Amino acid sequence: MKIGVDYYPEHWDKNLWEKDAKDMKEAGVEIVRMAEFAWSRLEPEEGIYCFEWLDEIVELFARKQIQVFLSTPTCTPPLWLFEKYPEVIQVDKNGRRIPIGIRGHRCMNSPIYREKCEKIIRQMVSRYADNEWVIGYQIDNELEANHCCCPICEEKFRLFIKNKYQTVDKVNEAYGNSVWSGEYSSFSQVKPPFGEHQTWLNPSYMLDFNRYASESTVEYVNFQRELIHSIDEKALITTNTWLCENMPDFYKMFEKLDFVSFDNYPATKLPENEEVLYSHAFHLDLMRGIKKKNFWIMEELSGSLGSWTPMQSTLQPGMLEGYSLQAIAHGADAVLHFRWRTAVTGAEMFWHGLIDQSNVKGRRYQEFCKLCHTVKEWKEIEGSIIKNHIAILYSSEQEYGFKVQPQVEGMHYFTQMKAYHDAFTCLGIGVDVIDWLSDLSGYDIVVAPTLFVTNDKIEANLKEYARQGGTLVLTNRSGIKDEYNRCIMSPLPTVFSELTGAVVKEYNPIGKKTQKIEMSDKIWKGKPFTCTLWCDVIEPNQAEVLACYGEDFYQGEAAITVNHYGSGKVYYAGTVLNRKGMAVLVEFIVKDLGMEYIQGIPFGVERTVRQKESGQYVFWFNNTEKKQDFVSWKVQEGKTPVTERAILEPFEMAIIKEIK
Repeated sequence: MKIGVDYYPEHWDKNLWEKDAKDMKEAGVEIVRMAEFAWSRLEPEEGIYCFEWLDEIVELFARKQIQVFLSTPTCTPPLWLFEKYPEVIQVDKNGRRIPIGIRGHRCMNSPIYREKCEKIIRQMVSRYADNEWVIGYQIDNELEANHCCCPICEEKFRLFIKNKYQTVDKVNEAYGNSVWSGEYSSFSQVKPPFGEHQTWLNPSYMLDFNRYASESTVEYVNFQRELIHSIDEKALITTNTWLCENMPDFYKMFEKLDFVSFDNYPATKLPENEEVLYSHAFHLDLMRGIKKKNFWIMEELSGSLGSWTPMQSTLQPGMLEGYSLQAIAHGADAVLHFRWRTAVTGAEMFWHGLIDQSNVKGRRYQEFCKLCHTVKEWKEIEGSIIKNHIAILYSSEQEYGFKVQPQVEGMHYFTQMKAYHDAFTCLGIGVDVIDWLSDLSGYDIVVAPTLFVTNDKIEANLKEYARQGGTLVLTNRSGIKDEYNRCIMSPLPTVFSELTGAVVKEYNPIGKKTQKIEMSDKIWKGKPFTCTLWCDVIEPNQAEVLACYGEDFYQGEAAITVNHYGSGKVYYAGTVLNRKGMAVLVEFIVKDLGMEYIQGIPFGVERTVRQKESGQYVFWFNNTEKKQDFVSWKVQEGKTPVTERAILEPFEMAIIKEIK
């Protein structure tokens, strides 16, 4: 495990480098990431390369025995490149070249841009291939699905559609282009989605464009990966990602990379409303699930965020260390903080680093030093992994589909994923977030929320899982569309109705409004809970009713059901419960299987387990601004509960080793 920093030597006078490296070493830094946006310094004029300054700083860190992770600087081409080759500039949805001067304004498909990328990457990788302290490369920076609409990308999108469908008649049939007289008579009419009114465009066509955009980015990543490995086959290669506006298919993007890297910026101001889920535990589990192995944090929160937006609250004491340890608890093997020192120039000068612009080491820096010391004390955790028995399925298909046609105010694709993840967290149970088409045989419970867009593979996968004895949870807005993003003409949840043993008579998109919902005595004896966002009115065929609506014209109608299918069970939740109600429902599901869980955990306290052959490490994290003094106890059928008291300061992480 490593703690490191992101460092931009090109931003600082050389007189600071030696002292910075010395201070990093003393703090406990083991790795630095550099050169992410340094193309103009590395190639100030076309074909004129200037790596001497980078050589000097790499050598400086090598003398301090600090590893270096370089970045291909391709996110920010120099201005001479745009001036000489303006055709490499991205084209937006209005058909215009975007204004340059910020980052990421290049077309990833441009042959000229690719040629210039190859030259600068060859220079960099060849130079450091034999340097033992340069251990790997980050490809580009925070890549999104490629939405460029330039002539080259237009032709690539057209070719994508042509290869997929072969004839325009098949495209017209798949898209239902008879609506609004949208039928193609030639592939020349296939163009990217131009114009401002994106949600008015054909949803089938829009989903395919997003699929193409993702594949375009994946191909760009593999272009750089193959180039780097052709020069230095031992180099570690990754790219840093985040939950951006146009997310690529993470599973495909990282498939051939060595590990996943995530830029982690949790909330610095915690919401007062208990129903708002702010923890990044879900994000971290999603990252670990992409390759089903440990990952890196390439950028970690170091101070108040701000630059192009007003500044957020500063970090509370304990946040910097606590959020870093939270990432490690969820599978991060390296955490690099963004950034060593806050910039004094440029757009990011109020995106704060470990040291403020005063260059005085303050509270956050001291906490960072404490973090480095803590991690070194726990070096024995290295090599440990996370093994969970519960999975939540994620699919970029649903992410795309929901953005193309938003369903109701306040409801997003991640809404129910996060709600179920939080409910298991409330019971001290770890969760994997995995690709929706993964092998499910190793999991006791699989939650497949919001399967808005479906296909034959997922239908068969879920049926086989339940048939073999798995416990499956399905939710509202499932089975809506086929793989072409066309509504399925069958009672909801359509292809999953056999699994649920029930159908949806009608639905009510209630948005941010709340309604009462009453659990059966089998689940909860007491006051009713509330539900929000969506209400499927369920008609059971053979399913058992577990909860009913407590008001509106469908009062008394089924809201949540369970059905026996093969050797397994299938739950169907037609609505979104409040936080307490969700925890109660999940506890019922877990208890029914005889699984071990924890009671007595306050909201905001998280329990995670990393395992090795010699034993396991239990992480208790207080992700709240309040001191938590609580008693918890393990619950499992046939075992006597044993209570444990814990006292955790705000954002404190306690690590307990349990020997097998």
